[in-house]
Amino acid sequence: MDTIDISRRSLIAGATASLTLLGTTAAAQVGPADETVPLWPGAIPGDRHARIVRKADDQSHDPARHDRFVTGIAQPMLVVKRPARPNGAAVLIMPGGGYSFLSYDNEGIDQAAWLNARGVTAFILLYRLPGEGWDKRELVPLQDAQRAMRVIRARAGQFGVDSARVAILGFSAGGHLAGSLATRFAEPVYAPVDKADSLSARPDLAGLIYPVVSMAAPFTHGGSRDMLLGDNAPAALRQAASVETRVTAATPPTFLVHSGDDGLVPVANSIALYTALLAAQRPAALHVFDESGHGFGVRPPKSVTTSAWPDLFHAYGVRKGVFA
Repeated sequence: MDTIDISRRSLIAGATASLTLLGTTAAAQVGPADETVPLWPGAIPGDRHARIVRKADDQSHDPARHDRFVTGIAQPMLVVKRPARPNGAAVLIMPGGGYSFLSYDNEGIDQAAWLNARGVTAFILLYRLPGEGWDKRELVPLQDAQRAMRVIRARAGQFGVDSARVAILGFSAGGHLAGSLATRFAEPVYAPVDKADSLSARPDLAGLIYPVVSMAAPFTHGGSRDMLLGDNAPAALRQAASVETRVTAATPPTFLVHSGDDGLVPVANSIALYTALLAAQRPAALHVFDESGHGFGVRPPKSVTTSAWPDLFHAYGVRKGVFA
């Protein structure tokens, strides 16, 4: 296992206290020329007015290539990455990090790059972390994800995207968030704030990459569960937050990727969701690779075959009419 994997494990387990402050504003994660869109025009749901400071810990040993783990999301926002030749498709990207940080570069910036190269407009979601001081912590990330989808659709003309061709792509705990949005897009988790909230939050396609799925099964990732729901959450809450229990006839086509040797988030998570999708007769694809562990993103993989997943996801999206 390499150094980055070890760091990711320790941070997901909760060791975020040693993060290094890189800046006092969003510049710690967002370049000065980046296009950003705040999600909430006024008060943020569940705001306790806690002191939340933006921080990042760069895991990279290459100064030319960042690998930042981000905390301190006081103002959730979209970071917009536009392709040179847009084709009208859009993807909302949800980085992972056990609901205790966001893997901004590996599961955000790098993903936007390959999507842009295929003409897809990418929106990286800087969503709030539930343990940073918010009421109804278990709903906080989903509030941001629903709102993000509605903001993208409300401003589709401004972004140059088709509001009927908006996919989501989530990694690890961000995969849990993406799965939650795909299955709970119509659940009223916040009070409407403007006209955008009259629009649907249903994604047209969902991509879940080594996702956390269940919060109740023995194969759950305990760190993500506890960061989202709090310690010793009641069984009913764990069950309600389990994506595989929320699949309905309205769940969008879903694409799943996992590694069989994932020692952090077992492949049983993706298998459970795939099984639930099949039982509900929903379109679904599952790709399991043999030796890539966890957190491989699109960087040089341990297994050459793992690098195929972006092409597989894109082809699936073309077949479903989202990336066509």
